[in-house]
Amino acid sequence: MKAQLRCTTLLLLGALTVSPWAQAAPDWNKVAGTTIHVFHPGATPWEWIESKGKHGGSRGLTRGETCAGCHVEGGEINVDLSRLGSELEPKGAPKTMSFPVTVQAAYDAGQLYVRLSFKAPDGGFDKSDKDNAVKATVMFPSAQVPMAEQVGCWATCHQDAKTMPDGKDKTKYVSAGAYELMQWSSSGKVADGSVTDQRRMDGGQAGVKAEGGKNGDSWTVTFSRKLPATPTVHFGLAVHADHAGGRFHHVSFGHTIGLGGDGDVKAQKF
Repeated sequence: MKAQLRCTTLLLLGALTVSPWAQAAPDWNKVAGTTIHVFHPGATPWEWIESKGKHGGSRGLTRGETCAGCHVEGGEINVDLSRLGSELEPKGAPKTMSFPVTVQAAYDAGQLYVRLSFKAPDGGFDKSDKDNAVKATVMFPSAQVPMAEQVGCWATCHQDAKTMPDGKDKTKYVSAGAYELMQWSSSGKVADGSVTDQRRMDGGQAGVKAEGGKNGDSWTVTFSRKLPATPTVHFGLAVHADHAGGRFHHVSFGHTIGLGGDGDVKAQKF
């Protein structure tokens, strides 16, 4: 019989407990899920995305096209995973280059709830995060971030980041605007942070709470945050699997949550 791991974390309490906010959360059995595939992006920072000589899609971006519009077809991603794992990954790629994440969303008068369910693969190349078998992150751009609605979280990833091949001692950053960041780690930590001129894992204003755990080979992570002001919420996902650190994560393209309207993920009001 496989062991069942349960880890519940609250940002403000800093202790393992049964959370009151979870009791007020929706009945997830009644909320539709959307499958979003995450993938290992190799060493493809924003500067690579913009380069016409290296990335043919850069021309489409100048015309207002989105990464997802080009690379997501019928819910599946259409990318050259072999190239990402070899030519564009000078250090070493994970054995599993892509896997699905089920995303559910719901909201009430003041809160947005986001639930992620996935099977995190083994066989990672980088295992630098000894404390966390898994980390799950969701990021939300402000309207002031250039091209964020087209490129998702890619606007934060640059060639001088410290785990890039030619990187320096920098974290994620953007030239204008900000991303709200929420992260759950399997060690029990919860981050309510942001990305502006640098990444900050605390000091966020979204009131993030989270809990997560593993049942068999499946992880489930549930976030709660302050309800965004716009009916269409842009977001991107990242999962660090098998103790991965830095850029050795699996990421999504940019997607949307619809609050009472259209979206890649349709949030249910309750």
